[in-house]
Amino acid sequence: MNKNTTRFNLTSRPPLERMLRIHQALQASSFPNATTLAREVEVSTKTIQRDLEFMRDRLNLPLEFDRAHNGYHYTGEVSGFPTMQITEGEIFALVVAEKALQQYRGTSFEKPLLSAIRKMEQALPDTISLNLADIEQTISFRTRAEPILNLEIFDTLAKAVAQRQQLEIFYRKPGQPAEKRLVDAYHLANINGEWYLFAYDHARKDLRTFVPARIQSVKPTGKTFERTQKFSLEKRLRDSFGVHSGEGEFDVVIRFNARAADYIREKKWHPSQTLRDLKDGGAELKMKLSSLAEVQRWVLSWGGDATVLKPKELAESVRAAAQKILQSV
Repeated sequence: MNKNTTRFNLTSRPPLERMLRIHQALQASSFPNATTLAREVEVSTKTIQRDLEFMRDRLNLPLEFDRAHNGYHYTGEVSGFPTMQITEGEIFALVVAEKALQQYRGTSFEKPLLSAIRKMEQALPDTISLNLADIEQTISFRTRAEPILNLEIFDTLAKAVAQRQQLEIFYRKPGQPAEKRLVDAYHLANINGEWYLFAYDHARKDLRTFVPARIQSVKPTGKTFERTQKFSLEKRLRDSFGVHSGEGEFDVVIRFNARAADYIREKKWHPSQTLRDLKDGGAELKMKLSSLAEVQRWVLSWGGDATVLKPKELAESVRAAAQKILQSV
């Protein structure tokens, strides 16, 4: 797409232009055949034949060959050549979608996503004018910390998930040496800008969450697997604060002072949350979680603007982490 102007000139579309010229010739009732059309459009007869088949089979136009006239014609009335109708809002959304692809740049998802957008562009009318400012200046996507991915490894993971392949990976947890793991690749997800692989770990006989950036090498074993019907990412993450779910059941209550409360009100932090406004301008956030690891780091990120009221173990872990920070200063 043109990033420096609000006027989209989409004339570099030979397939659509050829079919439009074929349509015009058919409307003129001149019974054109593939040879005459190929000569006029300056392409091969095979190309014209493919265009004619596309018009008949995909666009559902009443197109038939007349042996008596040695050419094609419409057997019924065709008021106009079928084209995609699109509104200004929809084309703007298409631009936003293309810019959102920045987060997939370099991954195996980039090419098919861009291809899909290009196909939609090619079906648009020749010229679309948008009453917008320079789109490059109006919409952008930024990430605070872009994940560093080995694209070969990422591509192998994506293919394994799609083809249900079993993998042998060497995985390194933070602060630990890498170890070999045999896994069935269930699901690859981007959560809050970070990529995660959800896979069945054969040694641990359970589903585990892996960070692709920590995978040092990956090799398909040549085996495939049947994904269990019990797997549901939505259910797995329902009671987690991020991607790590646990076996516990915690009623979490955190109080935010007036300085932080407005920021808290601006987002939905968890599906189970309830938010109560306090008389002093603060807010009290309640959630039901299965693990406290991620919410502990989140509370610490608010500094002195957040106070844990429940559960006791979360309050104690936050206090201990804060003391370590003070000791290291």
